Amino acid sequence: MPHNWSFAEAATLPTAGLTAWRAIEIVDKLEPHRDVLVLGTGGVSIFALQFAKSRGARVIVTSSSDEKLERARAIGADFGVNYRLHQDWSSKVMEWTGGRGVDLVVETGGPGTLPESMKATRIGGHIVLIGVLTGIQGQIPTAALMGKQQTLHGITVGSTDQQIEMIDALDMMSLRPVTDACFPLTEIQDAFRLQASKQHFGKICLAY
Repeated sequence: MPHNWSFAEAATLPTAGLTAWRAIEIVDKLEPHRDVLVLGTGGVSIFALQFAKSRGARVIVTSSSDEKLERARAIGADFGVNYRLHQDWSSKVMEWTGGRGVDLVVETGGPGTLPESMKATRIGGHIVLIGVLTGIQGQIPTAALMGKQQTLHGITVGSTDQQIEMIDALDMMSLRPVTDACFPLTEIQDAFRLQASKQHFGKICLAY
């Protein structure tokens, strides 16, 4: 675990933190001054926002809540899109990027959001698929993927070596995990209720 982190903070890393790290630092090898789109404000997405900003990227965040978008801006997001108000949210992303599209999408939704993510991504851009919140299978608009010459890369978490690499990097950064709430283990049911409500922002922790 990183130096001077609490056990609750460190517990956010092996799944959410490492998945975001792998998407940003290993799969894409993100360079500065690029545009990154993250879907939602859950644990992986918020870590992806933080890691991308640490690399000098501009970050766009989607959410169904204007309040969450404001919280995302407070920790570095450059632009936010409410996908409930703008179901064709890719058009807002394209408008904000001057018609170019983003370089990288950290795609947590899956089949229900992938078509819009592809529309929001530039020609030759990269989509890292890390979630299936909208289902475990669905149609992929293959002609659009081919036409825009995009790369679709699926990942699940990462290796021990990648975890160690991430922790070494965090020891040299000021980044800390964003924790919405921390419950004692005796209140684990309340923690799950908060998660089920989808009102949380970032991670939910349990403390023993």
